[in-house]
Amino acid sequence: MSSPGSVDPADSLDGWSLPAWCYDDSEFFRVECDRIFRPSWQVVCHVSDIKNSGDYHTLEYVGESIVAVRGRDGVVRAFTNVCRHRGARLIDGPSGCVAKLVCPYHAWTYDLDGQLSGVPSRGSYVDLDMARHGLAPVDLEIFEGFVFVRLDDDGGPSVAEMMAPYADEIAYYRFGDLRTFGRVTMRSRRVNWKNVGDNYSDGLHIAVAHPGLKRLMGDGYGIAAQAHVDKMWGPIGVNPSANWSERAYQKFLPDVPYLPEERQRLWTYFKLWPNVAFDIYPDQIDFMQWLPISPTETLIREIAYAIPDARREMKATRYLNWRINRQVNAEDTALINRVQEGMASRSFSIGPLGEGEVCLRHFCRKLRAIIPEARQERRPEAGWSLTRPHSQGVTS
Repeated sequence: MSSPGSVDPADSLDGWSLPAWCYDDSEFFRVECDRIFRPSWQVVCHVSDIKNSGDYHTLEYVGESIVAVRGRDGVVRAFTNVCRHRGARLIDGPSGCVAKLVCPYHAWTYDLDGQLSGVPSRGSYVDLDMARHGLAPVDLEIFEGFVFVRLDDDGGPSVAEMMAPYADEIAYYRFGDLRTFGRVTMRSRRVNWKNVGDNYSDGLHIAVAHPGLKRLMGDGYGIAAQAHVDKMWGPIGVNPSANWSERAYQKFLPDVPYLPEERQRLWTYFKLWPNVAFDIYPDQIDFMQWLPISPTETLIREIAYAIPDARREMKATRYLNWRINRQVNAEDTALINRVQEGMASRSFSIGPLGEGEVCLRHFCRKLRAIIPEARQERRPEAGWSLTRPHSQGVTS
């Protein structure tokens, strides 16, 4: 007997995709936000982005705004970005630095540790217990320098536990020493969030739809699925590409002293359940997450980090990396748009998955375990989410 929410290895739908209705249904979307995204770990920033007292970064998703801020004691904490007086938003914008968190509505004031420290006309609030009205804390974990938060604790694994199968690989890249060399970008896409993730973990389309990656990697692209993380990888070949940017990247990519020989020319991609990804190159680390906005809209949030390196070859390589992956992103955008549009056809419900599509198979199993209605090929009648309690936590 499987535990509630656990993945069933004998799932009779193991060779099939999720049904198309799950990619545009408003009720299914609300359930996903509650059961999948509120308990999931989401990246806010890197610790180097908030290195000084009062530095903060915000993150907005599934109707919540989170602020991660470094306290005067050096500790990074996270809170909901909401005043405890009347619910006003406290902090505006993606990042900044403050001495205190002051509500712009009535000037309730909070210290950097979240404690309520100032209330105008305090005497007019009968029996006000200042200690009980601090900012609402949010679970926070710092994994290899990256600040993760989650809204609900459903008993699921930590980020470190999720990434444990690949901890030795990650260690080579000195995540803790990374520094941003770009800015956070937000790109809206008129697709369901699952289409973005499905495409990210799909290995079959590389040779078909990404000619640049095919030229660089040949037949070396591989995929693997662990319980909470997918891994994709491809070696950069030595045969010069016919494309100028790719050929120049192959030429100028310098040796990276802290990487072993087998990783000097290896691109590796990790996708953490359900929507956080790290693109790991010898020259830089790109972080990306796809945040659900509506059943058919997703916000892609990304930023590049790197170990400081002033070599001209490295600067050129990072620019060329950007050029190559800008084209890849354009190709992926066209692909996910095609899928979202095609899923609207009444002729399509579910599709077969090959045995080699291990990441997609695992994602579908996991989602069906959390939301069993995803096993239904056709859209159920409205109100289905109110008729049964939901399972908690995917255990494998």
